[in-house]
Amino acid sequence: MPTFETLPRFEKDWKDLTPQHRDMFRKVVREAFVPDLMAPDRPFRRVKGVQAHANVFEMTWGNDGRATFSYGAERVSGQPHITWRHIGTHDIFTPPPGP
Repeated sequence: MPTFETLPRFEKDWKDLTPQHRDMFRKVVREAFVPDLMAPDRPFRRVKGVQAHANVFEMTWGNDGRATFSYGAERVSGQPHITWRHIGTHDIFTPPPGP
């Protein structure tokens, strides 16, 4: 089973999600993300790279739900480690305004 950690930004974003969005994210992680992660012979169904950042990936978890992650060093031998970075709507990819 993969291991994971969350960055402070993800934790802040998580608190802003509705309970329904949190449930939706958990369901997609359980039913699609983890099975795809554990089956390297097939491609991810809901994941693509983030163009502006090498080694950062985006997972969709709803019509407008997005979460970004990166791979970290294994914590358990032979198991992937995921660092969840950001979660929310597609707006998470919009840079903040101002200088």
